[in-house]
Amino acid sequence: MPVEGLIPEKIFTLVAAATIFTVMFDLGMQIVPGEHDWTQRRIRVLLKALFAVLVAVPAIAIIAAQALDLERHVEIGIVLMALSPGAPVALRRSLDAGAQASFAPALQIAVAALAVVSMPLFIAGLAEYYGSPASISPGDLGRQVFLAQLLPLALGMLVRRLLPGHGARIGPRLSRVAQFLLVFLMVLAIVNVGPVALQAGWRVGAGIAAVTVLALAVGHALGGPDPETRTAVAIASALRNPGLALVVATVNNAHPAVMRTVLAYLVIAALTVLPYVFWRRRLAAR
Repeated sequence: MPVEGLIPEKIFTLVAAATIFTVMFDLGMQIVPGEHDWTQRRIRVLLKALFAVLVAVPAIAIIAAQALDLERHVEIGIVLMALSPGAPVALRRSLDAGAQASFAPALQIAVAALAVVSMPLFIAGLAEYYGSPASISPGDLGRQVFLAQLLPLALGMLVRRLLPGHGARIGPRLSRVAQFLLVFLMVLAIVNVGPVALQAGWRVGAGIAAVTVLALAVGHALGGPDPETRTAVAIASALRNPGLALVVATVNNAHPAVMRTVLAYLVIAALTVLPYVFWRRRLAAR
């Protein structure tokens, strides 16, 4: 972590890496071969979802940050998070909330792959807009996306395909471990980053919450008509990827205020999304 929290950087990073790898591996084992056919028949919905996640949310963040007249480094931090799609925990949250089991993974993979191309273009445009040099190579982003998401997801799918018997036995236990690690990481993040979020100030917190709510609304609206796809698109739109944002900030030696805003966004967005997750879960259960 570029900004020190209450918990040593190495411990937090290790827990986060182990959690994300376990969660994505578990999700890969849950993907049933042939389920992609459901998504292929709904390409229009997938395209609308990609527009919401990759285009609409960054636009919302830019407008909201300017409307609130935030300090420049804070504004950059909010916009940087909005430009960083494909949070690994978004897929877990989506499936827990009742998202379609074929569509949600397909959306996650598509968003993660396209982020390698979309983010360098957006960063170059914003560097011109803000008048400060900034860039990121697709290679740096590609490594982060591959190691954190695509590799464990692919390994989980491979285990299910090659060892279906073992996968069926260890699957439920692995899911419980992944869920425990996810909750533990969230608690750890709140403890570690909570003071940073509080230091950001109420206007920054309100701005992040507003962007998250608007992202949920746009994703929910564009994710229809199926309720399960609405849930997946809304959560994918609202939860952004701090790993990608921090890669960009670190490579460009960003101001500490940018780093603090990214970390504050991580905590505030995660808490803001929870009521929507509970609501969609109840509807799915019915």
